[in-house]
Amino acid sequence: MINLTRGETPASAGLAARQVSLSLLQAGLEIFGVASTLIGECHPFGIEATERDGHSMTQLDGDGISIWHDRRFTDTLASPETGIIFFGGSWLEEEIFIAALQGAQRGYDVRLLSDLIAVRVETDRSLVFDRLALHGILPTTVRQTLLEWAVCLDDPLLRQKVQLLLS
Repeated sequence: MINLTRGETPASAGLAARQVSLSLLQAGLEIFGVASTLIGECHPFGIEATERDGHSMTQLDGDGISIWHDRRFTDTLASPETGIIFFGGSWLEEEIFIAALQGAQRGYDVRLLSDLIAVRVETDRSLVFDRLALHGILPTTVRQTLLEWAVCLDDPLLRQKVQLLLS
């Protein structure tokens, strides 16, 4: 998540809508034991860097434009098992756009959590998604991602747990 709460208060309409998806994401990351990194402004949601149940959340200062030059960030991706990176936050047409392009250039499969992404200019949203698609970077949602993971792992109990979470 890059600057998830930039320029917004907890009562903002856009932030409130993303809160539901963020809560789902946090629960899903714990179920699957997937690590996450918060970059920049993320605290009005009440999320903090933690490590529990195999899920770690790291907080880094910085921005999406220069994050690939930050050793702390690239070290979090050093595992040979890391092949897919999901981005969310603010602003799609700026920091998310650059971070996603640079991730794809480095060989990662990059996906964008569209329900956790804010834009500075709403009319740019579809243009940016179209441009990123040319680089193989596709939007998805938290719900789609969690269900896809559960089905791919082919674990009936895990699938049931995710379906319960999404209901």
